Amino acid sequence: MGATRVLLVEDDTRLAEMLLEYLGEHGFAVTHRDRVAGAWAELETRPPDAVLLDVMLPDGDGFELCRRIRADSDLPIVMITARGDETDRIVGLELGADDYLPKPFNPRELLARLRAVLRRAAGARGQSGDVLRFGALEIDRGERVARLAGARCDLTSHQFELLRVLAEHAGRALSREQLSEQVRGEAYGPFDRSIDVHISRIRAAIETDPKRPARIQTVRGVGYLFARLAGDEAAG
Repeated sequence: MGATRVLLVEDDTRLAEMLLEYLGEHGFAVTHRDRVAGAWAELETRPPDAVLLDVMLPDGDGFELCRRIRADSDLPIVMITARGDETDRIVGLELGADDYLPKPFNPRELLARLRAVLRRAAGARGQSGDVLRFGALEIDRGERVARLAGARCDLTSHQFELLRVLAEHAGRALSREQLSEQVRGEAYGPFDRSIDVHISRIRAAIETDPKRPARIQTVRGVGYLFARLAGDEAAG
């Protein structure tokens, strides 16, 4: 098997050179593009295994590129955002990014986050392909796909993992910290509400009325709960 291929979309030359060297030393084959147009051409001709995507680019922004990628692909995306700009982070997550990292950052943290999103995308290949069924909702842990009434749900790999963890603990409220530990291997910070954005996207994909969610319920002061509903037993 060849090296994991990463597309780095970044117009800061010094940062790009540092990441090319650092990630290369850790076994990644990194291709660098500094424009949206060049990145899109690379994606169409040689799709990578993951994308590291800057927000501000000379000929556009990373948000639009993220939207275009997510329209027909679940390719892992880590967005690199301006330091302290929470709006950028939330927008990126809403568009389907799997994770974000504010500038400036420690390259070791970027490496850890990149490996984490790749692990989530690859899944636990040693697991059996069993399916969790709740009424019309199916959560296939082998294929890492959720389906509602037979139609595939539009979820990123990170969102699928959140849904899987919640479903495996159906009927039990889980805190944001517990969800983060099981999905990312580390807890979110006390003021980090990015997990709420992911939950909102999951609700949009699986709930009949996302504004009045029945399946994924908010438990005040605790976190979230995956509820069992009438009809679940019949689905097995």
